[in-house]
Amino acid sequence: MRVLLQRVTGAEVSVDDEVVGRIDPAAAGSPHGLLALVGATHEDTEATAKAMADKTWRLRILDGERSAADLNAPILVVSQFTLYANTAKGRRPSWNAAAPGTHAEPLVDAFAQALRDLGATVATGKFGAHMRIALTNDGPVTILLES
Repeated sequence: MRVLLQRVTGAEVSVDDEVVGRIDPAAAGSPHGLLALVGATHEDTEATAKAMADKTWRLRILDGERSAADLNAPILVVSQFTLYANTAKGRRPSWNAAAPGTHAEPLVDAFAQALRDLGATVATGKFGAHMRIALTNDGPVTILLES
């Protein structure tokens, strides 16, 4: 599993011009939130998703070397199979390493649920949809986690 984390001051995801997920850290009493773009591969399991959620929740990448857990920072989770693009050959990416939707969707859901179980406020995108994401990256801080 790969999770691309971006520290944000706000973010929202829309499908067909309708906002389906939004985080507003300031309204939650936090200076930051996280946008988590989540990609799954064939070998990933629910245990992988839970471990990556725990890492996301406790990773000290917010102000003062604090974590989302420390600041009760909200998290927007969006599925992102393109994190597994292979661009080593030619000009057209290969998606062979990305898990098919039937395997990946339950894992992205498990990741989001694990965050909720840890105490996070979580918003999500819509799996498999064409989504538009609006965000304000703060720092900028962008970190790739891999299982």
